[in-house]
Amino acid sequence: QVQLVESGGGLVQPGGSLRLSCSASGSIFDIYFMGWYRQAPGKEREFVARITGDRTDYVDSVKGRFSISRDNAKNTVYLQMNSLNPEDTAVYYCNADVTTTARVRTWYWGQGTQVTVSS
Repeated sequence: QVQLVESGGGLVQPGGSLRLSCSASGSIFDIYFMGWYRQAPGKEREFVARITGDRTDYVDSVKGRFSISRDNAKNTVYLQMNSLNPEDTAVYYCNADVTTTARVRTWYWGQGTQVTVSS
């Protein structure tokens, strides 16, 4: 079994910054990519960012403001979020494409962390 545990959410004023972290643990053989999705109230879950090796991808609405990075030795992914605005308010979910030690490849999800941008 694999677990993803997120941290770093909270309340921040518009224009502020937050850094989310997500650590994967368990029966991990390999992680192909790690990334973040978010879900705002009344909306569908949307892709935010992903890191695959040296490649990073972002949804257009966060380009230039968010930065994703990964520490492979720690199986941890980070999302640095700058210039936050109220439209960024959502529950942020970590996800990872993991091959387990049983050689089964599956997407895993964290439990989510709340990010609220408000004055």
